[in-house]
Amino acid sequence: MTSSQSSATALNIFGIIALLEGISFILLVFVAMPLKYFADLPIYVRIVGSAHGALFVAYVIMLFYCHSEYKWSLKRSALLFLASLIPFAPFYVERKLKREAESLKTRA
Repeated sequence: MTSSQSSATALNIFGIIALLEGISFILLVFVAMPLKYFADLPIYVRIVGSAHGALFVAYVIMLFYCHSEYKWSLKRSALLFLASLIPFAPFYVERKLKREAESLKTRA
């Protein structure tokens, strides 16, 4: 595996984590929270919230890794971090990372 292929792999992993983190955030805000407050079912917030928390930590770890690996600017990394706090923004991040990984693979 060449270095650009392994770099593309890191971006792919980050993209997958971004996608899963975005899904978990949407489920938490639009499914689990309403179930907690309107149907008195707080267990779903505990389950989905735990999964979302773990995925958020994985997102931040991969963000730090990619920031270091690709020498991303502080501005780019800060924007990617802020994207993790906005519903639906991680889906944009995933698409952007996927395109970047594909361009790295074609350079190899």
